[in-house]
Amino acid sequence: MNVAAKMVEILIEEDIIDVFGIPGEQIMPLYEAMSKSGINHILTKHEQGAATAADGYSRSTGKIGVCITTASPGALNTAMPLATAFKDNVPLLLLTGDNELKYRGSDHFQTTPQLEMFRHITRASYNPLNGTEAMYMLRASIYELKNFPKGPIHINLPKDVLLQEEFDDFDLCYLCEDDMSNMARAQERIDNAERPLFILGAGAISEAQNIERIANEYQIPVTTTFHGKGAVPDDNPLNLGLCGIRDTERAKYAFENSDCIMGLGIKASERTLPEIPDNFIHVNINKDVLVGDYPIHGKVSDFIAQAKFKPADWMDELSEIDGSYHIEGLDDDLKPQAAIKRILERFPDNIIASDAGSHTTWTTLLKKSQKPRQLLFSGAMAPMGYGLPAAIGASIATGEKVIVINGDGDFQMNLQELATLKQQDLDVIVFILNNSEFGIIRQWQESFYDMEPYQIHLENPDFVKLASSYGIDGVRVDNIDDLELILDKDLIGPLVVEVIVESEDIPLPP
Repeated sequence: MNVAAKMVEILIEEDIIDVFGIPGEQIMPLYEAMSKSGINHILTKHEQGAATAADGYSRSTGKIGVCITTASPGALNTAMPLATAFKDNVPLLLLTGDNELKYRGSDHFQTTPQLEMFRHITRASYNPLNGTEAMYMLRASIYELKNFPKGPIHINLPKDVLLQEEFDDFDLCYLCEDDMSNMARAQERIDNAERPLFILGAGAISEAQNIERIANEYQIPVTTTFHGKGAVPDDNPLNLGLCGIRDTERAKYAFENSDCIMGLGIKASERTLPEIPDNFIHVNINKDVLVGDYPIHGKVSDFIAQAKFKPADWMDELSEIDGSYHIEGLDDDLKPQAAIKRILERFPDNIIASDAGSHTTWTTLLKKSQKPRQLLFSGAMAPMGYGLPAAIGASIATGEKVIVINGDGDFQMNLQELATLKQQDLDVIVFILNNSEFGIIRQWQESFYDMEPYQIHLENPDFVKLASSYGIDGVRVDNIDDLELILDKDLIGPLVVEVIVESEDIPLPP
């Protein structure tokens, strides 16, 4: 057995069955091993699509998403989705091939310093020099990704290392490196609080049921980040809505008047918190993002298990504050927000994969999440072209119907993955909101630069014919009535629905 075969054996042993990628010369030993295994390899049409699909796979389930590519050209095509996963702390494993060790540092064909290139967009980038190191790095990476999902890990695999047949394998024993030393001070803050508040991020999702139980029992109000939506259902009266740049008046009031804010599994970025208050208890497994006077480096589950809460009594006060989002144009024919409202009403319980653009604002504000992982989009990096491949990954992971809401511009960034959608025959419905422009760019040009729209108009293809060329059914609508007629049908993917919409500005944060 060579290193490649053993690595595949380890993946299966760790219940990692689904992987996304494209084969190539330097990674061929791994593909040879996979061809003889029970691995389910999903062949995408571009490495960016493969890594983004792995991202959607992970976000929709919490499992490790795996992407496999060959050397430099293939590997470097994953840079954007890798950076996206890094910024949003998504647990991905990227395995890239490389030329033989003797070519390291040379100008040999398809040789680049992949380790250095990925170092700043991964939690770790490894370069094993022999089979034993490859075994250790794979096992260590999987352990880290399962137990401390801070973001992607990259392992660069030279072809001659993959082919080695002499190596050692071993069991790993890890201890959780955390620092709960501030727990006593945090508990004192909680004990003295009359107006406690939870802010929940993606890192709190694994403890969603326990947090909701505590919130209900002690009447502690909750706000969430974009990626924490659904940790406590949106229809729970204790859920005040989003915090940060898209907050409700109620959430803003709670943040400004709370005497104990508990940020669980959040990054506390400028998009989440306008400032870091002196009563802020910050819990995160990633010590690099901890801020405030009460930083706790550890798991949200450990904090919840150790903390002692008491009843709060300020929900009546908060209920007097407006807790709704005021969005105009929801009944206009045909504003993008009007179309999105109807799509979300038709698919209230399905996973929604959005992209980057004006439609993302409407989608995040209008989506009512009753459970976690129902809304997939890139928050901190926001690359165009995320929606379709992420939906493919989520559909592979869950087996559920997935809805894509994207614009005409970002859809074209990864439209080649329609071929993957068709090949996998997935129940994914793609809604393309077509306004023939880069809408947010136009809005910025007009609002902040006092300029006429420049280089934002799109000469789009016929999206229905495009879908048909891939063997996928497509339909076009240009008014609300026709959209509602389509939505009334029993829609089964793969399907593309092009929705002609008007140019529209999104509401900008104050």
